[in-house]
Amino acid sequence: MERNNGSLDSDFILLGFSDHPRYRTLLFGIFLSVYLLTLMGNALIIGVTMVARSLHTPMYFFLSNLSLVDACLSSVAVPRLLMDLVSETQKISFVACIAQVYFFISFAGIECFLLAAMGFDRYVAICDPLHYQAVMHKWFCVQLVAASWLINLVNSVLHTLLTSRLSFCGSRKINHFFCDLTPLFKLCCTSTLPNQVVIFTEGSLVVAAPFVAVLISYVLIVSTILKISTSKDRRRVFSTCSSHLLAVTLFYGTMIFVYFRPSSAYTPDHDRVVSVMYTIVTPLLNPFIYSLRNGEVKGAVRKLWSGKRGFK
Repeated sequence: MERNNGSLDSDFILLGFSDHPRYRTLLFGIFLSVYLLTLMGNALIIGVTMVARSLHTPMYFFLSNLSLVDACLSSVAVPRLLMDLVSETQKISFVACIAQVYFFISFAGIECFLLAAMGFDRYVAICDPLHYQAVMHKWFCVQLVAASWLINLVNSVLHTLLTSRLSFCGSRKINHFFCDLTPLFKLCCTSTLPNQVVIFTEGSLVVAAPFVAVLISYVLIVSTILKISTSKDRRRVFSTCSSHLLAVTLFYGTMIFVYFRPSSAYTPDHDRVVSVMYTIVTPLLNPFIYSLRNGEVKGAVRKLWSGKRGFK
């Protein structure tokens, strides 16, 4: 069997959706439209939260950072996917592949931390509203966001270094539309046990710890909401965190399905579809989830739009 070490001169082939050659043009149009909508939707959220003074609050500070990360996460995979849909070779260099691994792990981890920060913000706002301003002050929010970026950018270096040291056998065909860890491990002729141990230990801490923090926050939030006397007030309070809860469910549900299960349960076709959810669909839906279900965002957009028209 031919043994190929990862090197700067070696290439991989991203199979992507090549098993559906008839639908390449259709898939290109769909993914391009979704990607452009993702960029515009997240740019709108960032722009509105920066310009509208009524949205200069911790929750929307976290939301604007989440929108930035969603745009970056989608940009890790989608442009490469679009190129491969119109290309005959579908080759990706070893360096580009490792870069995809690094940035994907970084942005996915940052999103986990930001969702946890937003969950903590909702917990303080609902369970301890009298101390909200004292706890969620500007400097503390900046520290949370900075820590989210720093921890995950450094953490990704470990996974990337371990992946770059692997040796690959024979086929260089990756049965995926971007360089992800699981399909890369399938091509290895050396043991991937160290990589998998790191994923299930250190990686679990980075992904699971924020998830546990979100769960604890919502257990406390629900217990507080249940103590409210009227059903109308309970619905009103719960509506302030329903968008965040939906975003957490979409993102974590697909991530857990793909990464935290036995390797024997790996099926390329199913995983490819699920990966589309958290790399393409979720970044598209988040702006709509937070804008369509949020009166403050819709009100800010209407004010900005009416002000712009009035100026004209």
